[in-house]
Amino acid sequence: MSEDDRLEGPLNVLLKGSQQLLHPEEIVAEATRDLVKEEIRHHLEKKLREDPALAREIKDAVKDLLEARAREYSALLRITAATARLGFSAIPDSVKGQVAQDVLAVLNRELGNLVEKTL
Repeated sequence: MSEDDRLEGPLNVLLKGSQQLLHPEEIVAEATRDLVKEEIRHHLEKKLREDPALAREIKDAVKDLLEARAREYSALLRITAATARLGFSAIPDSVKGQVAQDVLAVLNRELGNLVEKTL
């Protein structure tokens, strides 16, 4: 039995976790970054409370950005569908049925995985 085999399981997890604790400078740096981010966030929130028009402008811009991203995804889906139709039109009739079944099986599996992840 090799040393790697003996380190599998819970012992390996403990050893790896302990090794990470041996780098406190990384923990301190990460905590410092979190503190700085929190202070900046508080400062920005204060400025937005002082200027409701600016807060509204940012809120509207974020809404516009999310809508634009949704339109982008919609356009990509339409391009993908059109490309798939083009590809299917170029496939010989003798294999078109099998290719369509294969594509549907992949899409069904991927959509199922997507739905499971979102629920």
